[in-house]
Amino acid sequence: MGKSFSQPAALSATHTHYCPGCTHGIVHRLVAEAIDDLGIREKTVGIAPVGCAVLAYNYFNCDFQEAAHGRAPAMATGIKRVRPDLMVFTYQGDGDLASIGMGEIIHAANRGEKFTTIFINNAIYGMTGGQMAPTTMPGQRATTAPLGRDTGETGMPIRMANLLGELVTPAYVTRQAVLKPQQVNKAKKAIRQAFQYQLENRCFSFVEVVSTCPTNWGMTPVDALKWAEDTLLPYYELGDYKVPE
Repeated sequence: MGKSFSQPAALSATHTHYCPGCTHGIVHRLVAEAIDDLGIREKTVGIAPVGCAVLAYNYFNCDFQEAAHGRAPAMATGIKRVRPDLMVFTYQGDGDLASIGMGEIIHAANRGEKFTTIFINNAIYGMTGGQMAPTTMPGQRATTAPLGRDTGETGMPIRMANLLGELVTPAYVTRQAVLKPQQVNKAKKAIRQAFQYQLENRCFSFVEVVSTCPTNWGMTPVDALKWAEDTLLPYYELGDYKVPE
């Protein structure tokens, strides 16, 4: 009997440090599968953030760089401009990208830099202990908001796909999720499409992925999936926000 399911060549055979129920592992696999499908592993460079995916260079079997907090888009810009033949992607969380790195990602997208960004939105700072992130929901508790996010003081959660989708510069901007098998399949197609646009040198591409963080949400993995479905998705609506003409 033939093998129908195997480890992607672009994914290292390494145990990850992620917490039980964390969906980073799912997204890692989807990125690796897209790289394999397009046959681009030997010319791909990933850029790891400061955050839960800080050790991503251990988990992907391709070249990797490490960026300072929030600066992955700046590093990706430099690499892609010097070596336009390479496939460059950043893998960033909401604290890294939507907080300290907000200026970096907006201007990279507005310039139309030809790299791909995978953005993990789990509505909280993960690695540093569960602080409130720019994506934290109203009333959601965090270590820096023990009574829940007060939008009167901190504003509403930032919807990055919506924000980048409003830029005039051509781009591929989409929001997907990995909470259910059907969503995982759609996320895989979106990630592959993002890399395909870069392969064609067409535009900047941005894939936001609604994910879970059971540990910092204080939930079981199963409860975290339900909470994300019931609370995050009504606000962070899935779908394409910008598609190049």
